[in-house]
Amino acid sequence: MTFHRLINEGKERLYKAGQGEQAAMLYMVELCQNAHIDLYSQMDEEIPEEIQTDYLEGIHLMEQGEPLSYVLGYECFYGYNFKVNEDVLIPRPETEELVALVLQLFDDHFGDKESVQVFDVATGSGAIGITLNLEEPKMNVIASDISKKALIVAKENNDTLGAHVNFICGNMLDPFIERNLTCDILVCNPPYIPNEEKMEKSVVNYEPHVALFGGEDGLKFYRDVFEKAHQVLNEHAFLAFEMGWNQGQALSKLAREYFPDAKITIHKDMSKKDRMFTIER
Repeated sequence: MTFHRLINEGKERLYKAGQGEQAAMLYMVELCQNAHIDLYSQMDEEIPEEIQTDYLEGIHLMEQGEPLSYVLGYECFYGYNFKVNEDVLIPRPETEELVALVLQLFDDHFGDKESVQVFDVATGSGAIGITLNLEEPKMNVIASDISKKALIVAKENNDTLGAHVNFICGNMLDPFIERNLTCDILVCNPPYIPNEEKMEKSVVNYEPHVALFGGEDGLKFYRDVFEKAHQVLNEHAFLAFEMGWNQGQALSKLAREYFPDAKITIHKDMSKKDRMFTIER
């Protein structure tokens, strides 16, 4: 069996299963990279038995709807490989744009400071907080999550990638308030999908619901943060959030109730959709 034939078999199986057939190629690329095999120069060569076995096992899982990232056990985010499993949400490209926005605002607001306190609220795999710390060591990051299982994954990513993030367990801002901690930057990618919104089966059946759904209107966790934010924010702090593409107007109105004198901005992603918003006090 050659690489080429096996990839075509994988594509056909995923297509028949109603899954994304492009994952068949992506999966083989990752397996070959990990085995230091130049796939494109060996497409018509015999495939090693170990890779064939791993590939077919992965295709079987993806036929059932399991996301490629969970099959691999990691997802690349901002150039770093983050371990992921069913205890954490798979980091999305849109969240990379949130990280880039926070780094830009850091330069604008705190570029001359030696140390800046950052809270990463509802951290999941740790992708946001760890990446911020790796990209800007001046950021002293504390990350929280209500899920102890998620924090186990986040701590492993922190150690593997050589970051220096501290982790605390609790619901949204509560663990920070309990410890009398304050921050200059608060970044949060909360669960923001309305409870009744229809989602792809590969998301609903595999990714943790606690990291997906944000109440009837999707805004529950934003309200939680807005209501308590004044207890943790330093004088010139700013807040940055990811959001659903159609939530900008509702969130701006909600934020204005709690931050009447702040600069509230909706930011578009690379697809020209409203996906981030910031509150600059």
